[in-house]
Amino acid sequence: MTRILVVDDELNIRKVLSALLQREGYEVITACGGDEAKEIARRATPAVDAILTDLRMPAGDGMDLLRFATEWLPDVPVVILTAHGTVDTAVQALKQGAFDYLGKPFDQDEIRLVLAKALRTREANAHSAHPSPAGAASAGGGEVPGLLGRSPALQEVSRLIRKVAASPTTILIHGESGTGKELVATALHRQSDRAQGPIIKLNCTAIPEALFESELFGHERGAFTGAVSSKPGRFELADRGTLFLDEIGELPREMQPKLLRVLQERTFERVGGLKSIAVDVRLVAATNADLEAMVREGAFREDLFYRLNVVPIRLPPLRERREDIPDLADHFVKRFNKRLGRTVSGIRDDALGILVGHSWPGNVRELENVIERAVLLAEGDRLCPQDLPRELLAAAATLAAIPLRAQGAGGSDPGPAASLKDRVREQTAQIERDLIRQALDDDSWNVTRAARRLGLSRKGLQLKMKELGLRRERPEAGGPV
Repeated sequence: MTRILVVDDELNIRKVLSALLQREGYEVITACGGDEAKEIARRATPAVDAILTDLRMPAGDGMDLLRFATEWLPDVPVVILTAHGTVDTAVQALKQGAFDYLGKPFDQDEIRLVLAKALRTREANAHSAHPSPAGAASAGGGEVPGLLGRSPALQEVSRLIRKVAASPTTILIHGESGTGKELVATALHRQSDRAQGPIIKLNCTAIPEALFESELFGHERGAFTGAVSSKPGRFELADRGTLFLDEIGELPREMQPKLLRVLQERTFERVGGLKSIAVDVRLVAATNADLEAMVREGAFREDLFYRLNVVPIRLPPLRERREDIPDLADHFVKRFNKRLGRTVSGIRDDALGILVGHSWPGNVRELENVIERAVLLAEGDRLCPQDLPRELLAAAATLAAIPLRAQGAGGSDPGPAASLKDRVREQTAQIERDLIRQALDDDSWNVTRAARRLGLSRKGLQLKMKELGLRRERPEAGGPV
């Protein structure tokens, strides 16, 4: 059952909201202030799915609770309740990460709608998670903070982010679900000259089609049924900052020319309004869909696609950067030790080998979930294969079936002094070298066909070949081509 944490210092409001939400099928937990709410959120099992909180409370205010949730519960949407006279503060809360706000006295239908939308957004974001910006650290010099990994593919993404972050240019991030597209958008914002401004995020899969225009551009009071007060849209909130539109391929066809107009003219009108509002917004969009194919099929406007795709950034899936898995796994162990009150010291070699050998269709989100489960259930001081899900254990048999040549350069054994991470990386590189060479041999070294066979992009395979030193040899000469 979905759990909602309701926070308000007035007992009657807590009772009314509890009764309303329970009729909707939610489980409700209540707190009389932000301080109590933080304690409840820390120890709630299962965790809360959304927070509905008043702004002004004597025992810990709503803004402090919002800051706590942003750092410690980044996946939990926070909806602000605000009385007349504190709307400006509520708008500031939106700019600092709140999902939405509702005025007092509140409309019951609006509460149902906003909470349903918040929970849909949480579910949609669950497919595109990554190391949280608050806890992630880079693994090498010169990397973008939060993007964890040393692989050439990820380093190329970091290089591109550093190069384009300062420009106002529109960015389109391509990548599978779970690769960390939102993290790249955050990195672009934080390294730009807009870093002191807001970053406003909207997942297009979570918005009902009829509400898109209001979400993007806001509405005036009485513009439609349920519009009991005026409200700014996401563009207005993102003024002098960054607007991140995730899963832009889900934008309804009739909304696409309106978005294109705002990008070109930098002005818009609220729904039901007559006044043009000028904004200075840098747009970053993301998609896991093939927008070019959608353009050919008539599902996405060609002019909007080219307007968005000024600078494309492709995020590699985790299977294309297996050498990053040890660092990511270590990061998640430390994070969940802190969050769950555990003392797991690390990961055993055999368990790490299973993690490296898995294909990770859910990418970094799947790895994060696996490590959270393992840390929670682990009985020893280090994670072992028995702590991992069954489907990952099946990958160990496949990995063990691949014949490995001697490790290290020139066939030398790395020796017991070699670090665990170095040994895992060398073993992973050898496995990848064997598999890639076999695919290339099977396709007569046609890179495009071999990439398709391996489930990689052509660019991804070329990067791997360069990283692993793979070049075709002439049979007659025995030398490299």
